[in-house]
Amino acid sequence: MWAWGLAERAVAGLLGSAGMNGGRWNTAVAVGVTAAAGIALVAIVVSSRRGGIKSPWRRRRRKPVLASKEWRSLFTPEGKLYDGGVKLVKRVRNGGVEPSIRAEVWPFLLGVYSLDSSQAEREAVKEHNRRGYLLLRKHCLRKNNEESKRLNETAAVSHEESISPGKVKESVTSLGSEEQPEKESVEERINCEEENSFAILEQEIQDNTAKAIPEKQTDENLCSSSSSDEDESEQSDVTHVEASHNDVASVHQSSVEEEEESMPKYSNTGGNTETETELSKAASPVKSSRTVEDFDTWQRIIRLDAVRANNEWVSYSPSQAAVTREKAIESAQAVCLKDYEHLEAHRIHHASRLVAILEAYATYDPEIGYCQGMSDLLAPLLAVLEEDDEAFWCFAGFMRKARHNFRLDEVGIRRQLNMVAKIIKNKDFRLYRHLEMLEAADCFFVYRMVVVMFRRELTFEQTLSLWEVMWADQAASRAGIARSSWGKLRLGAPPTDDLLLYAIAASVLEKRKLIIESYSSMDEIIRDCNNMAGQLDIWKLLDDAHDLVVTLHDRVE
Repeated sequence: MWAWGLAERAVAGLLGSAGMNGGRWNTAVAVGVTAAAGIALVAIVVSSRRGGIKSPWRRRRRKPVLASKEWRSLFTPEGKLYDGGVKLVKRVRNGGVEPSIRAEVWPFLLGVYSLDSSQAEREAVKEHNRRGYLLLRKHCLRKNNEESKRLNETAAVSHEESISPGKVKESVTSLGSEEQPEKESVEERINCEEENSFAILEQEIQDNTAKAIPEKQTDENLCSSSSSDEDESEQSDVTHVEASHNDVASVHQSSVEEEEESMPKYSNTGGNTETETELSKAASPVKSSRTVEDFDTWQRIIRLDAVRANNEWVSYSPSQAAVTREKAIESAQAVCLKDYEHLEAHRIHHASRLVAILEAYATYDPEIGYCQGMSDLLAPLLAVLEEDDEAFWCFAGFMRKARHNFRLDEVGIRRQLNMVAKIIKNKDFRLYRHLEMLEAADCFFVYRMVVVMFRRELTFEQTLSLWEVMWADQAASRAGIARSSWGKLRLGAPPTDDLLLYAIAASVLEKRKLIIESYSSMDEIIRDCNNMAGQLDIWKLLDDAHDLVVTLHDRVE
C-alpha cells in the first residue's frame, strides 16, 4: 500500500501548486498519476508472487464434465471420432467424464480402442479381446488344478510315511478315493467357467448381423494374441452359431502347448518404456524367467489382498453391490477363492473379480506378475467396468505405464522420483535446498504416491477424476495429437505421459512453507504425505500440474 500512498501525496502536491487557473490540467494530471500508481501496484504484487505456484487457471471454474449427449455427438455415422479424438481429449482434460459413460470412454483413453477406429473395428477388437481373456483364464484354472494335484500327492506321501507298513496299501487306496472328488471338483470348475464364458461369446456372435466383421486389429499394443485361436476355415454355408460351436470345440480340444501359443502376451510395443528406444512395429512379447513356483506365490498373495480389499466402491456401483450371496459364492468357487465366509456378498463378488483379473494379468505379463499395490489400481476399474474381459484389457492398458512401478529392480520408481525432484528443483530451488539439508532430495517421501498413483491420498471419485485426466494426456501423446501446431493450440498445456509426477510435485510445492519452516527430518514429511488423504482439491491440483507442464516440460522431460 506504500505505492498507493506515494501516488496520493504526489497528486496532492501537484494540485496544491497549480492553483485555481489550472483546474482542468490538474484533473488530467491526477488521473494520469493515479493510473500510473495502479500499474505500479500491480507490478509490485506480481513481482512479489513470482516463483510461487499460482496457476493461470486458478480463478477459472472447472469446466463441465463430458456428458452423454456431447459424447454421442463426437462420432460420425460410421462410429469414428470426428477430429481424431482431439475434442475428446481436451474435454476430458478440462472437466473429466460423466460417471454414466465412463465405461464407454475409458477404453479409448486406455488404448483398448484406437482414437481413429470405427464401430466395426471396435467390435472386432472386442471379440478378439474376449477370446484372449478366456484363454488366459483357462490357463489360470489349469494351473489351479495342477496345484491341487501337487498338494494332494504331497499329502498322500506324507500320510503314507506316517502309517505302519501293513496299512500302506489300504491307506493309499483310501487317499485315492478321497482325492478323486476334489480333482473332479476343480476340473468341473474349469469346464464350467469355460462353457459359461464361451456360451456368452456364442450368444454375442449369434446376435451379430450376417455381415462379416472386419478382422483389422486396431490396437497392437494390447491385443498381441496370435490369430491361431480364430477358426477361419469355416465353410460358406455354416451359420454363425455352428461356427461358434466349432470355435468352442477347438479351444476345448487344443493341447496345452497350442493354448500357450495362442494366449495373449504382453508386448513392449507402444512407447511406454523407461528408455525411448526404437521399437519394432510388430508385437514383441517380453520373455520372462518366471517359474511355476512364482505363479503359485502370486496366487497366494492375490487371494490375501482380494479378501482384504475395502468396499469404498459400493456407493459408486449399486448394481454390483446388490449381488446375491448365492451368485457371490458361485463366483468365488469359480476362481477357487478361500476364507471368504466372513465377508458380505458384494465383497465376496468383488474379491472374486480381483482374483480372476489379477491372475490373468500375471499370466499375460509374467515379467511383472503380481505385486502388492496392483489390486489398488484395479479396484476402481472394476467399479466402472462390469464385464471382466473389458476390465482386464483396460487394466492392461493402464499397466503399460504403471507396470514400471512394480519392477523388482525399481528402475521405474527411481526414474519417477528423480523426475519429481527435478521439477521441484527447477520450480523452487529454496525448497529443494531445504530438502537436501534434510537428506530428502531424492523425494522418497512421495514413494507411495508414485506406486499407487495417489490412490490412498484421494477419495474414490477424486481418484477416478485424476486418473482419467492423466489417461487423456497419455492418449494424446500416443495418438500424436500434440505434434501438430493445431493440436497444441487446442490442448493448451502440452500433453505428457508424466502428468501424475507433475501433480505429485505440485502437492509438495503447495506445502513449501510448512516444510521449510516446520519440518526438520524426512520422517516428518513422510508422515504429512501419508496423512494427506481427503485434504487435496483435485482440480486445483490438476491446474497446478498443468501449469508446471507449461513452464518446465522442456527442462525436465
